[in-house]
This record gives sequence, C-alpha cells and structure tokens, in this order.
Amino acid sequence: QVQLVESGGGLVQAGGSLRLSCAVSGRTFSAMGWFRQAPGKEREFVAAISRSGGTTGYRNSVKGRFTISRDNAKNTVYLQMNSLKPEDTAVYYCAYCVAYGCGAVDTWGQGTQVTVSS
Repeated sequence: QVQLVESGGGLVQAGGSLRLSCAVSGRTFSAMGWFRQAPGKEREFVAAISRSGGTTGYRNSVKGRFTISRDNAKNTVYLQMNSLKPEDTAVYYCAYCVAYGCGAVDTWGQGTQVTVSS
C-alpha cells in the first residue's frame, strides 16, 4: 500500500515562495500530482508530472508561478510555488495517480496547509 507524506506548508506573505514535498513509499513511483482545496470549495487540480518527469501540466492560474518536479532516486515529488497570492491559500494534497494527468487518483496524502496573507 502506497503512503504519501507531505511537508513544507506554512504561512507566507503575498509574493513569497514555498516548496512542498511529498515522500512516497510502499509502491513503485508513479505519475504524481498536486491538488488543493480552499474552505468551502471543491478540491481542484494544480499540477501533474509523468512517471519519468519528462511531462508536466498545470492549471492556468498557476502557470509560470508553480513548478512541479520529482527526484525518482528519493521517491519524492515537489511543488515549488513562487509569487504566491492570497487566492492560493488552501490545503494542498499530494496525489498518487493512476496515469499522467491524474484523472484518477489511487491515493491521497494527508494534506498540508498553505496560507498566503495579503
């Protein structure tokens, strides 16, 4: 059974940066993704990365500001978030995906809170 452990969330001022990490154990490293859920809203896709790391995708509102990457030797996926905005405030979830794009998610992480103050 795969386990995902996230870290790196916190409180940051608008314009600042954070890097989220997700350590994967228990199963062969797969396509991965990041999602987020703000209070009162549905969980939404943020970014995805293929198994090799050669292909990435983002929701439009984070393109040019967020970068997803992975270190397969460490079984870890990252989300570098720059130029953060108050509307990025949410709980961020790591996702172990069935295939690239994360149309289907096999396992979710526990979530890490990101709060961006204006």
